[in-house]
Amino acid sequence: MQNKIEQLRKDKGLTQADLAKACNVTRQTVNAIENNKYDPTLQLAFSLSKILNTEVDKLFTPD
Repeated sequence: MQNKIEQLRKDKGLTQADLAKACNVTRQTVNAIENNKYDPTLQLAFSLSKILNTEVDKLFTPD
């Protein structure tokens, strides 16, 4: 699964650390998600979409 999290995060002027803190996860978790090494839980996906002001289905695309 591919994602648009890095681009959306940068568009909002957030660092990985900023996004991680807002989602209550580590920066390493955000990095792993952005690099497609980790698929977030549904709860985390909803948190990411809320912070990035988008819908969950717009964050991720199938390979």
